Amino acid sequence: MEPTLVVIGLNYRSSPVAVRERFWISEDRRYEALHQLHQAEGIEEVVVLATCNRTEFVLWTSDFATAATSVLNFLTKHYGLRLCEWKHFYRLMDEAALLHVFRVTSSLDSMVVGEPEIVGQVKGAWTKAQQAGTTGRFLDAVFQKALTVSKRVRNETAVGSAAVSVPYAAVELAKQLFGSLDGRKVLVMGAGKMSELSARYLVNSGAAEVRVINRTFEHAAEVAEKLGGIPGRFEDRWQYLVGADIVLSSTGCPHLVLTREDAERIAKEREGRPLFLIDIAVPRDIDPEVRQVAGVFLYDIDDLDQVISKNIKERNAAAAEAEKIVHSEAHQFKQKLAAERVVPTIVALRNRLEQICQDELERYRKDFGPVATPEEQAMKVLTVRIVHRLSGSLARELKLPSSVEQDQLTSAVQRLFHLEESETEQPRTAVAG
Repeated sequence: MEPTLVVIGLNYRSSPVAVRERFWISEDRRYEALHQLHQAEGIEEVVVLATCNRTEFVLWTSDFATAATSVLNFLTKHYGLRLCEWKHFYRLMDEAALLHVFRVTSSLDSMVVGEPEIVGQVKGAWTKAQQAGTTGRFLDAVFQKALTVSKRVRNETAVGSAAVSVPYAAVELAKQLFGSLDGRKVLVMGAGKMSELSARYLVNSGAAEVRVINRTFEHAAEVAEKLGGIPGRFEDRWQYLVGADIVLSSTGCPHLVLTREDAERIAKEREGRPLFLIDIAVPRDIDPEVRQVAGVFLYDIDDLDQVISKNIKERNAAAAEAEKIVHSEAHQFKQKLAAERVVPTIVALRNRLEQICQDELERYRKDFGPVATPEEQAMKVLTVRIVHRLSGSLARELKLPSSVEQDQLTSAVQRLFHLEESETEQPRTAVAG
């Protein structure tokens, strides 16, 4: 099989949050995951994209089945994947995989179509893979092109302006519970970008006080300053929870930070005052059982989808325009990738033809003796021209747009000229965008 692009992953469409959080790869484990997958059988290049809505493995491989098995084995060993859960993972290859990467980067596959955060998340995933040394010629080209396509989508369509973000949805839910947000106290647990955006919406909607707590106090102080709020220490969260009206939680902790027992104790101290909890973390920060506590209202990231769907008509119209751009770009770039992946064979072919000509010249000298310098130069020019004509003609044929014909002809050329596998290794140079 010729090398191809593959995406294996799960997202908010293919699985509920309870499944997604099990296979979410935390920031401090991504380097390890990249190295392990890069060394696994069948995987030549790999990028790992892990957000609150998806965990995806973007691969370049010459053996789809082996690469998929390597991912399955990795998830089984490190994340306890059961075979019955494999159904939650989609497996895409070739143009379908390329289209998926372009759609994700252009925020067309997001829970919130047009949301801007995904571009930074994709850039971050690609950068981390480059730092880990797990990308190369092909995935670098794919991600560079994906970011270019995303920029074109935002410049040429209204996708970005039509977005209703997760932070916006959180504020709308708070308004439904409290009516007015004037004078409400907000506690932000975790100083991430999503928490900051949500808190800013709440402040703009009338919230009176914002306190930010984080395991790193300096980071909490930095975000609090941006919001005009007050920093606090994470270990003091219980007293802040008792005094808050609205809690935004997105800590990135691998375990629960608020259990049902905690919520019952807090509710008792609040003496009946309602507490609105918004858990936008994956894995979840707050035990779903908290919903059973009287006076405590918990919403997680899946619940926000109902609010997000309100302006779906406007967003669908913008998305339809964007989809045309993405599909066109994916189709064109797929052809470019298909042409580029035969470059190693073309290089090996040219080297082989040059070697054949050199061998024949040497044999001629042995049979007929040395020749005069002018004749020697003329023979060398002639062999260069022959190599150029033959390799150029075969290169044009190898770059056929039909992948089936291309694969068949590439295989035939490799057999005909006895091109060793080592001669056709992919050079690590950039694919033209």
